[in-house]
Amino acid sequence: MTGRHLDGKGKGEFVYDYKYDILTFKTKNRNYKQSFEFQNFVLDVDEEKFITGIRIFDASKVFDVDKVVLKNVTYWEFNAAIEDNKIMVQFKFTCNIRNKNRVFPAENFTQNISEVSPVKMADATLGPITAQINA
Repeated sequence: MTGRHLDGKGKGEFVYDYKYDILTFKTKNRNYKQSFEFQNFVLDVDEEKFITGIRIFDASKVFDVDKVVLKNVTYWEFNAAIEDNKIMVQFKFTCNIRNKNRVFPAENFTQNISEVSPVKMADATLGPITAQINA
């Protein structure tokens, strides 16, 4: 993933809503502008056109893991970019299960911009934007 880069290392927040199975990653101290949706994801974009957060609905199904796994995340990382009319998102996380760290390898998701809502597509296609957020 190339282009402009928002380094959010150490500036991120992770929240997992066990009841509703919603996983949220976000960067602190960024000025939110809009969100757009594809598949089971909602991406938040700031005023500078960086992806600053992501919500994943039905997260346990998306990652094919038990909800208890997501409840016990100890380290997480996501990279997201909009380039060449494609949204690309990559996740990696570690969970503590029965006092052992279990690393979940990177999962990649891609969506063509043409399949995203036209209202939200206009800002997303202005140029490459990317974010790397780590806990």
